[in-house]
Amino acid sequence: MVFVGILLLYFFNNPSNSKYFPQCPFLTATGYYCTGCGSQRALHDLLHLDIIGVAKHNLLFFPAFLLIAYHWVRSCAPAKGKESLPDLIYHPKTPMVLFIIITLFTIFRNINLYPFTLLAPE
Repeated sequence: MVFVGILLLYFFNNPSNSKYFPQCPFLTATGYYCTGCGSQRALHDLLHLDIIGVAKHNLLFFPAFLLIAYHWVRSCAPAKGKESLPDLIYHPKTPMVLFIIITLFTIFRNINLYPFTLLAPE
């Protein structure tokens, strides 16, 4: 119920035009983009099926959304009487790979040179 309420909030309100959405504390404190910067605007764009807008606000949002959706479907499928889905993502090295991707993404999006500027949220 809370999840649906959040989706409705972001569907009907654009965080780009509203001062009521929380600002990133890391960006406010340091002036640097964190991994999640632009995610609120990306969620708004995703709910309006604007995939280009999602990529412009946070390029990592869409793969993260797919990963969370895969995890959710995989964990809920056996509860509905279906066989468990194959484990395509989870490997002992998966957390390390994700950590490296997130760290590099955060570093690269703060470099003020092309093509790294493409990673910064618009």
